[in-house]
This record gives sequence, structure tokens and C-alpha cells, in this order.
Amino acid sequence: MQKEEPFIINRIKSVGYAFKGMLILIKTEASIKIQLFIAIIVTIAGFYFEISTTEWMFQVAMIGLVMSIEGLNTAVEYIADFIHPEHHPKIGLIKDVAAGAVFIASIIATIIAGIIYLPKIL
Repeated sequence: MQKEEPFIINRIKSVGYAFKGMLILIKTEASIKIQLFIAIIVTIAGFYFEISTTEWMFQVAMIGLVMSIEGLNTAVEYIADFIHPEHHPKIGLIKDVAAGAVFIASIIATIIAGIIYLPKIL
């Protein structure tokens, strides 16, 4: 019988795996690199335009949402390619739906950015 690790050790390892996954995502995925660049730009804009605390909350939430869903989309693509490496219509459908989720979040993030920044720019 294998000895169970203490809870705190298990949690520390989990955070380490999550951090590793985040770094892999940032290093290997072009779409995350683009989204990270956009996140940096809107963060700089937030400081420049001195957005409110509420606006910061929406902005940070949308950055996190879009990047998280992109991570899930990437995981779906990896799993789909592992299960069925050749082109298959059902796998293509699965990948398209996952990409669609990222697209929806990105559209909403863009709308929120417009609500926050257009009045300040105009």
C-alpha cells in the first residue's frame, strides 16, 4: 500500500503542476502570446486612463477568462489530436466548438474594453 502524502504537500505539488502548465502554454501557444500582449497593453491603458476599481475588476476578470478558456481550448486540441491524429470530421467539430468558446469570451472582452475605454478616448 502506497503511503498518502500530507495534504499541504499535495497542494504544493498541484500548484507546481499548474504553474508548469501555464508556462508551457505561454511558451508554446501563439494565441496565448497574442492574448498576453493584449493583456499587457490594456493593463498599461488602465493605469494611463486611471480606470476605476470596478473597471479594473471587469478588465482583470476578462483577461483571466479569455486566457483560461484559451488554455482549455489548447487542452481539448491536444486531447483530440492524441485520440485521433488524422483529420476526422467529429474531431474537427470538437476543436471548432472549443475555439468558438474562446471567440465568444474574446468578443465579450472586447465589448467590455470598449465600454471602459471608448468614453475615455473620445
